[in-house]
Amino acid sequence: MTERYDCHYCKESLFGSKYVLREENPYCVKCYESLYSSTCEECKKPIACNCRDLSYKDRHWHEECFHCFTCQCPLADKPFSTKDEQLLCTECYSNEYSSKCHECKKTIMPGSRKMEHRGSSWHETCFSCQRCQQPIGTKTFIPKDNSNYCVPCYEKQFAMQCVHCKKAITTGGVTYREQPWHKECFVCTGCKQQLSGQRFTSRDDFAYCLNCFCNLYAKKCTSCSTPINGLAGCKYISFEERQWHNDCFNCKKCASSLIGRGFMTDKDDILCPECGKDI
Repeated sequence: MTERYDCHYCKESLFGSKYVLREENPYCVKCYESLYSSTCEECKKPIACNCRDLSYKDRHWHEECFHCFTCQCPLADKPFSTKDEQLLCTECYSNEYSSKCHECKKTIMPGSRKMEHRGSSWHETCFSCQRCQQPIGTKTFIPKDNSNYCVPCYEKQFAMQCVHCKKAITTGGVTYREQPWHKECFVCTGCKQQLSGQRFTSRDDFAYCLNCFCNLYAKKCTSCSTPINGLAGCKYISFEERQWHNDCFNCKKCASSLIGRGFMTDKDDILCPECGKDI
């Protein structure tokens, strides 16, 4: 007696007929396609077991239905992209959706490296210094007048040079006597401390902090021997080539202020009229 070989689903004999094995169970073609065939996304018909089934993200197509939505070119075995669930060849996708290079105006193809800055895009090789034409890549650059420059070229072409060190000033800087300086180069002639952000004065075109200027050039108070800087409205008394701070212009004996009063001198001392009577 011959053993039967039947369809696992409909139980019809498979002898002399085509069949498909699934999980070691045989199915006639009709039952297999009814139970397991995918529906084509394009034509909505089942994909027969003898047809090539192309799938992408749980979606299926006949080979002849797997084509670009825009130009209809076949996409089987070719690179493609998707937009709003529609299949697109790389050329149609690029023309419609890819960025255009700010420099050469050509499409930046999907998957290729691009550079972006302030809403514009470039091919990596097109993102170059306006002056030396070398690709900038990930190096620091400076934009100017819709062009980009590597730092050395920008400094050579545009940056001011410090009067002191002769190097380019790229950030910050101060102006003194209509000439540019680095902040760190603009220092007191005396103590070499930076003058940027603090009060200073000058003598013979040299800049000094107030302390150094007073110690070097200011007259000394006859009474306390400290400098009289004469700055910011500082008042002082001058008499016979001698000077006093207002607060130091006092009678040597009674220490009363002599401002606005008559006074007498006794060698290097000054005295009020009352104390001077005893001389």
